[in-house]
Amino acid sequence: MKFGVFIYEGVEPVDLATYGVLSMAKRIKPEIEICTIAPKRGNVLFSNGLVVQADFGIEDAPEVDVLIVTGGPGWVEQAKNQTTLLYLKHAAVTSLIASVCTGAMILAASGVLDGKTATTKRAVVEPEYPPINLMQKNYDSIKVVEGSVIDNGRVITGGGVTLCIDTTLYILEKIFDAETAAETARIMEYTVARSANMSALPFQHSRHSE
Repeated sequence: MKFGVFIYEGVEPVDLATYGVLSMAKRIKPEIEICTIAPKRGNVLFSNGLVVQADFGIEDAPEVDVLIVTGGPGWVEQAKNQTTLLYLKHAAVTSLIASVCTGAMILAASGVLDGKTATTKRAVVEPEYPPINLMQKNYDSIKVVEGSVIDNGRVITGGGVTLCIDTTLYILEKIFDAETAAETARIMEYTVARSANMSALPFQHSRHSE
């Protein structure tokens, strides 16, 4: 089972927790493979100056079973990057595709979320404008809701920032089983936080089928 984590210049480092969750899950499911994919292979500068090595660029990216699109202030440029948008649109045909935080804004721009229900980051620091409000304003074809995880079947969107952890655990449950997700949360010492995030409003865990 091959997972790809899509990164780009300006990703928020906390969103790389998606990779961390998958790394922990590999202890339970050794068949998990993980790679990072970026617009171009090589060094990727994150929002705080952290440099992360992308295993592949779009041009040489392998086919993956699951592709997770990360978020961060760099989403604004990626939402205008036609190479990125075309890659995500094509990936959604063969892979389960998911976003965490403002990664959903890139999926929205690619058209992957058209006709679907989706969520994204809510909380910001003024004068920033909440991305979830921006999605509601700019994409009439998307039913935008506040939620922790929104499942459309082959397309999944997660809420903001640390909910990337919950979203990745949810994907593990969907791909494997509830035991795999629960055991991964346990060895991460995240069981209590996961339970709280999935039950507390406005972060409602919703499922929608295509």
